[in-house]
Amino acid sequence: MQDFYRLQQELLVITLILTGLIFFPVWYFYSLNIALNYLLGACTGVVYLKLLARNVEQLGSQKDKLGKSHIAVFIGLIIVGTQWNGLHVLPIFLGFLTYKATLIVYTLRTLLDPGD
Repeated sequence: MQDFYRLQQELLVITLILTGLIFFPVWYFYSLNIALNYLLGACTGVVYLKLLARNVEQLGSQKDKLGKSHIAVFIGLIIVGTQWNGLHVLPIFLGFLTYKATLIVYTLRTLLDPGD
């Protein structure tokens, strides 16, 4: 379980770093409003990642399969993004996908440095 907790912490840190690295260029090239939309999506992606990790953690001891409750976070985000004035769905969605970029970064780092 220690390896799982270390992986979970590493993925969270990488996600936060990527969020910061992406937020400021989006603010510079687009606008603060678009950057905040991206940040909303990225923060929701972090919540989604934490919920997914909690479901995986409980998989062996309490559950036989993964729950679907974490998907409600994404669905709620998209509904709010489409219904609330001033929010833009595309930057929110791309912000949400930041956790996927984290998985790609982690995979590439693992492939290039297998001695970890």
